[in-house]
Amino acid sequence: MATQSEQTVGTEKKQSAKRSEQKKRQKQERSEQKKRQQAEKNPEKAKRKEQRKKQKEEKKQNKKPKRRIFPIWLRIIVVLLLCGLALIAGLMLGFGVIGDGNPTDILDRSIWEHILNLINKGV
Repeated sequence: MATQSEQTVGTEKKQSAKRSEQKKRQKQERSEQKKRQQAEKNPEKAKRKEQRKKQKEEKKQNKKPKRRIFPIWLRIIVVLLLCGLALIAGLMLGFGVIGDGNPTDILDRSIWEHILNLINKGV
């Protein structure tokens, strides 16, 4: 058997649901009244609004699904490749121009071992 507190909670939930439904209905009625009042004031404006709504609905119905020419997975790969190329170009520019070295030397493994040794010894 349900206790009194459980029964009151159940009835409160029902009442709150009824109140929310009433508020929704009242809101819809108010919006419909506003539309009617606007239609009475400016019938041409109301007709134009209705026509625009109909046109939007027709566009949605007639809309073709988009087919991507350049798929998203391919875009990601291209962006990653471009980032890698930019990194290599930046390293070559920094090592060759700023560091007064040969730009192609930055691609050598021995240069990277030397750089890592300098970093680790400094720590």
